[in-house]
Amino acid sequence: MENINYTPKDILQKEFRQKMRGYDPNDVDSFLDNIIKDYETFNKQLQELSDENERLKVQVDELNKQVAVSSTQPLPTAGVSPSRTTTASQPMSSATNMDILKRLSNLERRVFGSQLDNNSNDSHRL
Repeated sequence: MENINYTPKDILQKEFRQKMRGYDPNDVDSFLDNIIKDYETFNKQLQELSDENERLKVQVDELNKQVAVSSTQPLPTAGVSPSRTTTASQPMSSATNMDILKRLSNLERRVFGSQLDNNSNDSHRL
């Protein structure tokens, strides 16, 4: 708003000198009235956008705080040792299907233990 030369009030109160072959004062007044309306509309829109911008900045700050809090809290893991928790929170981008199958097989052995040992079919083990 620092670069604005005239406010709607300045435009309204501006008086022009009349000369012999000048413009029609009614046309000039009508045109200036339209300019005043535009200025008022622009000021209103500017205020609305400034308010919205502030609201969105506050919302972004709140969301950033939520992301920061959630990234510092460990993921809930039931029955997993603390050494496994750090591994589980890291991305497994390099894990292959074989790695996943081995882990699944080990997990099944731990969970179902004796039930799997009683069955003679070992085809599921890797």
